[in-house]
Amino acid sequence: MNDPATILITGGSGFLGSRCIAQALAAGHRVRASVRDLAREPQLRAALARAGVDAGERLSLRVADLRRDEGWAQAAQGCDYALHVASPFPADIPRDPNELIAPAREGTLRVLRAARDAGLRRVVLTSSFAAVGYGHPPRAQPFDESVWSDTAAPLAPYVQSKTLAERAAWDFIEREGGALELAAVNPVGIFGPVLSDDYATSILLVKRLLDGALPGAPKLYFGVVDVRDVADLHLRAMTDPAARGQRFLATAGDFLSVSDIAATLRRHLGAAARRVPSRQLPNWVVRLAALADPAVRQILPDLGKFKNASNAKARRVLGWNPRSAEEALVATAQSLIELGLVR
Repeated sequence: MNDPATILITGGSGFLGSRCIAQALAAGHRVRASVRDLAREPQLRAALARAGVDAGERLSLRVADLRRDEGWAQAAQGCDYALHVASPFPADIPRDPNELIAPAREGTLRVLRAARDAGLRRVVLTSSFAAVGYGHPPRAQPFDESVWSDTAAPLAPYVQSKTLAERAAWDFIEREGGALELAAVNPVGIFGPVLSDDYATSILLVKRLLDGALPGAPKLYFGVVDVRDVADLHLRAMTDPAARGQRFLATAGDFLSVSDIAATLRRHLGAAARRVPSRQLPNWVVRLAALADPAVRQILPDLGKFKNASNAKARRVLGWNPRSAEEALVATAQSLIELGLVR
């Protein structure tokens, strides 16, 4: 284990943020988590306990909002590293794309300025595959970290927000970051065991399959990675000298279709998967549903388009060894059932 450090983790009460806190505490570090509301502390501590971690006095919370300057300087003071996990990811498309883009980009810059001014060694930015694999023509080869999403193409607001936020982060480091170092982790869809009802939007896919809310599987393809492995990659990127100035795609392996995901759930869950659909939805049915459902409208640009991504760099440079997509999906479903989050 590396020497114990004090780590600022933004978005600490969220799905990935709470896992990063759990693994940082388990590794012997102290954590200062930023939240928008201190009333979330009991829920966060309960989630950490469910992950097998007694946070005790090694966890403290600070109020800070991506949309405001207040609180970030105090949150960063005395820390050694920061994991900037917080970023908005709603299930529905906002009417104004800037509802996502502004807090993602400006919030990232607020965290970086605070980290620089407080003398932190390195910030690990939670970016996304959304900043890599969108706006491109079909391609046979997997995407890697050298590729950026094309913001000149028509992109969903979330994809724009993640791409522009990561671009802004690298520009900041180059122009005014001083001695501050930066690494970025770019996960695909994050799955794995949930610790509370505050979970990633990607988890909704498994929930809706289990609930029977989806009458069939749309022709969509997803990368899958376990939240525990994404947290592990963040901690590796935080301290490994080789991670300085680098991006790392986080994916368990090849992308899967929704039909593949549904089949995995049926194969492993038995009666608990009785409502998981076995048929594939024609594209015209999905387009018709999108007329009434903004969440469905958000997926239309990717309907029928296969993408893939490589995790070779994270494996080679940082020794990362993720769980299989199958294990991540089954753990997702089992945790939703155990917590009573499936109807």
